[in-house]
Amino acid sequence: MTGASEQAQSVQTDDAAQHTGGFRASFDVTTERGGQSYGEMVEQVRTFMDKVRYASPTPDLADEVIDDLKKLNAKLDTMLVDEWTSPSGTRIDLPSRGNITLPPYEILDGGPEGVEATVTFRRFHLGGNGVAHGGHVAIAFDDLGGMAAALKLGGVARTGYLTVHYRSLTPLETPLAIRTWVERFEGRKYFVRGTLYDGDRLCAEMEALFIALKPGQA
Repeated sequence: MTGASEQAQSVQTDDAAQHTGGFRASFDVTTERGGQSYGEMVEQVRTFMDKVRYASPTPDLADEVIDDLKKLNAKLDTMLVDEWTSPSGTRIDLPSRGNITLPPYEILDGGPEGVEATVTFRRFHLGGNGVAHGGHVAIAFDDLGGMAAALKLGGVARTGYLTVHYRSLTPLETPLAIRTWVERFEGRKYFVRGTLYDGDRLCAEMEALFIALKPGQA
């Protein structure tokens, strides 16, 4: 088995680091990059974020946590790679492909006809009064809307605009049904719709424009 330092070096010099514009030229999905414990590491960080959102530590505890975080950051500093070779966003076996910046979702089905997934907004995503912040709802729509556009066109698209209509409150810690699909397209313009449901109750709807990138565009 390759050692950690050797793995980091090979990742940094991998040919997959070559990219076109702002995206990987070849999007190499994987279940191995970052190792078998990567998903649990991400989950522990998510749990920490949940607790920080609600915690009111004493000054002594805050100082202790700060010291611990500095030590952990120093350890991660020895293993940093660029965005093209990071496990985040490529681990198809993990919620949100291992991307900690996204609300965790699980893909149920995806193809040219659209994407169906289950998303759970955690305590970290609190907006107020026990429900999810609308900005986090928009982030989920943006990522899964872009996925629907990409699967339809067979390439990469950037968000042109995204509008969310909030129909009712979005609960935390509840598996929600989210669906995105391309309603129509005109040349490089892909018009995407989306819905977010808590059971039979509509929480939010999305309408967006995604623009297919030309080769070399960022």
